[in-house]
Amino acid sequence: MQAILLQGVAFAGFNVVDVHAVHATLRIPVLVVARRAPNLAAIRAALLHKVPGGRRKWALIEQLGPMEAVQGVYVQRAGITLNQAADLIRRLALHSTLPEPLRTAHLIAGGVTQGESRHRA
Repeated sequence: MQAILLQGVAFAGFNVVDVHAVHATLRIPVLVVARRAPNLAAIRAALLHKVPGGRRKWALIEQLGPMEAVQGVYVQRAGITLNQAADLIRRLALHSTLPEPLRTAHLIAGGVTQGESRHRA
């Protein structure tokens, strides 16, 4: 495995991934990819005021630093430089700005949970 790609740093609501811990444990680069820059103020407010364990989850997001624009998407990263991230996205984004492994995972998940994709990947 060359890298772990995540479509966003949180899953199923606000289950925030500790990207640095994943990188340290598996010793491979981790790249968080988003189509648009997130509204960090809204995320912070939701985590701190509405989500159990929100302070710890917000600290994980802060620890990653701001998302960086690269190759038409936004990324946060651990164990990979910005130039390496750009090269990886360039090689994996065949039919859109989103890398194919993330597009495929999104399509499969949509098919499994809803019977079809919502055509956002």
